[in-house]
Amino acid sequence: MTTRPIILGIVGDSAAGKTTLTRGIAQILGEEDVTVICTDDYHRYDRKQRAEKSISALHPDCNYLDIMQQHLNLLRTGQSILKPIYNHDNGMLETPEYIKPRRFVIIEGLLGYATRACRDCFDVKVFLAPPESLRTQWKIKRDTAKRGYTVEGVLDQLRKRETDSEEFIRPQRQWSDIVVTFYPPEEQIQGNDLMLNVRLVLRPTIPHPNFTRILEPSKSHLSSAIRLELDRDMGKPVDVLEIDGHANSDQVRELERILCNDIPYLGKFCSLEGNQDLGKIIGTTGETLQSYPLALTQLLITYHMLKAARIYQ
Repeated sequence: MTTRPIILGIVGDSAAGKTTLTRGIAQILGEEDVTVICTDDYHRYDRKQRAEKSISALHPDCNYLDIMQQHLNLLRTGQSILKPIYNHDNGMLETPEYIKPRRFVIIEGLLGYATRACRDCFDVKVFLAPPESLRTQWKIKRDTAKRGYTVEGVLDQLRKRETDSEEFIRPQRQWSDIVVTFYPPEEQIQGNDLMLNVRLVLRPTIPHPNFTRILEPSKSHLSSAIRLELDRDMGKPVDVLEIDGHANSDQVRELERILCNDIPYLGKFCSLEGNQDLGKIIGTTGETLQSYPLALTQLLITYHMLKAARIYQ
């Protein structure tokens, strides 16, 4: 499809939803065509060393940003790398692995946009910015279930990392093409984390699909659940696409058609009819369920990856 890999960046704080979004997009594009790399692998210190040095994984000094930058440049030109590995289960650094880039490369982690040289390697840059209250819930759920932390331990870690989050993680929002914010509606049912809305800030740094039909309710039935507005983000003018958790399948498919009209072959990759993995998440009781706001977010990001691939054919 291209003469070089197409590289997507997904950056956000710990437990912001990076892995969920990454996994879904990889399923849509076809896992055999996607290389996924987590920038947490470039930690300079293991968990014990970080505790001894009183430094968090969010701090640039705790990461080999120079090596990450070098590897991104190699991947962009289609070259293989010997990538370090950080084991989240035990907090240890392990033996590096040989990575050959496939057609699409997804780089997800904390500090992907920390340097200008790193930012220049991405074709599409996404930043995840859920409300802190929601991120706290997600982090407690993940770290107690998968990483052996107590609730008190997670909350203590969040408090200690807050300064670094504010100084090093959140400012990366300004470099993104799309800012993704999942958030609960005002009438959120307690415990129902599938009914989240999504707010997509669309910066003019890349050409987005023509969503102007959404601005005319008389020509579209989307407006009850999907809205396009003009706003400012970090002082700059942006378009904002809002998708409510109660959006129905007809509204989702109409938005799909808007996207597919721009890239005719998009549908074979990621229409809801053609790909049942869109928007799939694991519910609180372990069942697999579908979120339309998540599906449409995946669809929009996939759109941009395929559009970049077409440019570099």
